[in-house]
Amino acid sequence: MKLLTLNTHAWIEENQLEKIEQLAHFINEHDFDVISLQEVNQLMQEEALPASELTYFYEAEENTVVKVDNYAYVLRRQLKHEYYWSYIPVHTGYEKYDEGLAILSKTPIQEAFGAYVSNLRDYDNYRTRKIIGIKTVAAGIDTWFVNGHFGWWQDVEEPFKPQWEHSLAVMEKYIASKPAFIMGDFNNAAHIEGEGYSLVTQSGWQDCYELAAQKDDGFTVVKAIAGWEENEQKLRIDYVFTNREIPVLSSKVVLNGTDHPVVSDHSGVVVEIHDNDWKSTNG
Repeated sequence: MKLLTLNTHAWIEENQLEKIEQLAHFINEHDFDVISLQEVNQLMQEEALPASELTYFYEAEENTVVKVDNYAYVLRRQLKHEYYWSYIPVHTGYEKYDEGLAILSKTPIQEAFGAYVSNLRDYDNYRTRKIIGIKTVAAGIDTWFVNGHFGWWQDVEEPFKPQWEHSLAVMEKYIASKPAFIMGDFNNAAHIEGEGYSLVTQSGWQDCYELAAQKDDGFTVVKAIAGWEENEQKLRIDYVFTNREIPVLSSKVVLNGTDHPVVSDHSGVVVEIHDNDWKSTNG
């Protein structure tokens, strides 16, 4: 089982179409089982896709409108595998986009949800946050995959702590004790003790990076970016967590310019788990 998470910085990148092609090539090359994407943008003023174009789409929220320039839709059209997928808008981005979350699965989606995890419900406020989750079969086991893009620990208006507590409540409602992963941009650096990363790991979720037999430095942000404008260090803020303590083959930072092109202001994270290990853990 191979998982990819990436904050795409959709339609904000220079040479965006070329970078989508590069990301599609990377996905085609590695044949991921589940792909978790954040900052999936579509122009608010763009036309909606006709229903006939929404093939393999599973609605996580009622009346979701997918536009013709939806980043995940444009990307998916270039993939060799016919991924099942879902998307939810979360808030306005850069005053002109529906900014949201998307998740793609090689196997059919059996169930899905979208849910607020912020106290804010203001679509025009970028601090409004949601998570999206899908249930599908992974290595022969019904498994939940959740995708999130969270706020910062120190944010006065919408801090991370209550967002994570809301996330736990939502996941308990849908997932309960079932095997699950939660992936995405957590906006909380792993090296800062007593903040968001500590909160997640102390609440029973295992960091696949720490479980991995093979891993690199894990850094996914290496410069100042939106939300981290004063950053001068390398940060690990993009994660794959699981509610099972399992053997993980590897955790690797990708799309960072080392062996694959940079396609976003974040690098991606790829986690690989042997199918037999997942089956034995959850069998």
